[in-house]
Amino acid sequence: MIDIKVPAVGESISEVTLVKWLKQDGDWVDRDEVIAELESEKATFEVNAEKAGSLKTRGKEGDTLKIGDVLATIDETAAKPAATVVEKPAATNGASQPAKQDSSKVVFEKNEPSPESSKQTSVASSNVKATPVAAAIITDKKVDKGSIVPSGANGKIVKHDVLEALSNPGRLPGRPLFGREIRKEKMSNLRKTVSRRLVEAKNTTAMLTTFNEVDMTPVMALRSKYKDKFKEKHGVNLGFMSFFTKACCYALQEWPAVNAYIDGEEIIYHDYCDISIAVSAPKGLVVPVIRNAESLSMAEIEKKVVELAGKARDNKLSMEEMQGGTFTLTNGGVFGSLMSTPIINIPQSAILGMHKIEERAVVVNGQVVVRSMMYLAVSYDHRIIDGRESVSFLVRVKELLENPDQLLFGKDPVKALLEL
Repeated sequence: MIDIKVPAVGESISEVTLVKWLKQDGDWVDRDEVIAELESEKATFEVNAEKAGSLKTRGKEGDTLKIGDVLATIDETAAKPAATVVEKPAATNGASQPAKQDSSKVVFEKNEPSPESSKQTSVASSNVKATPVAAAIITDKKVDKGSIVPSGANGKIVKHDVLEALSNPGRLPGRPLFGREIRKEKMSNLRKTVSRRLVEAKNTTAMLTTFNEVDMTPVMALRSKYKDKFKEKHGVNLGFMSFFTKACCYALQEWPAVNAYIDGEEIIYHDYCDISIAVSAPKGLVVPVIRNAESLSMAEIEKKVVELAGKARDNKLSMEEMQGGTFTLTNGGVFGSLMSTPIINIPQSAILGMHKIEERAVVVNGQVVVRSMMYLAVSYDHRIIDGRESVSFLVRVKELLENPDQLLFGKDPVKALLEL
């Protein structure tokens, strides 16, 4: 018998949560096959089988385990079961009979309705059948079928269902009237860490936010012109993140205090730019890091963003990929945020918040024109960054984005040519 123990995942981490068994008790597992998914306070990671054999699980999903605890055992002396061949059911009258579903093995995800509750849920697809009277009312009143709970035979919408939906606008399908149900869920280690760090950032820094707005029209025009060639050449889309990362790297090197942080009674300055990218993952907010972003090309930045975002979405980020970082970018605009005050990702001293691009009327050269505008916000630790530095940093980012040709040299190409 071989014990599979909870591995050490970081110096400060003493316990993890058993999120999910990927193999069940008694299953045969091959060597290096993933058997379980664990979650620490910083990341989600997988545990592999060290040997092939029969698996004996310990603990249940949701349990908290200490580092070094036995997670499972593997009996390597067990005989590997012979491969089973699933025979197709015999055809009856020329038509194959569907196999019966083993209801004991049907697993419902957290947000997926059970068979009992599914009877109360409406079917939003356009091919839902309705009685002639119900269909006429739906057409006349322009009722969304997705808001109707069918009660007729075989899931058919009847007149009463449509009238019920009309008399209770805004009610989600399947929700009872005047319902007051509550539910409790255990807070994950990752969510606990996010909560603790956000409160710590508010309580331990002299946080202040400065705002500005940037005309994104030049960047959008450049992307529109070159996005197809860029995708063909580099195999990745030309997004906004590479422009912002490049602009921030130039501005950070010009204003090094924004790229520094306090360590006790010392200020640590960085001659490199490790840019943290805030990503909304299924289990919470994570901030993977693009190392030495100042040395990467636009294509290399975009590829790294895609790689890290993909890993975050699949809960595959390693501890190393999330540690460090000298400055953070967060984009609330993808969710429709027009303006916000981002919270510093400690121990860093500043964070840039990007927001929704919106067409607005602005004055350019004395004329009112429509431009694609974005509000920018920089939250910073006033203990280390003065107002002049924070505002100048943000103005520099604005200047580089409104003149994207300057991203090549960090200055106006003509002035660079003339050495001005």
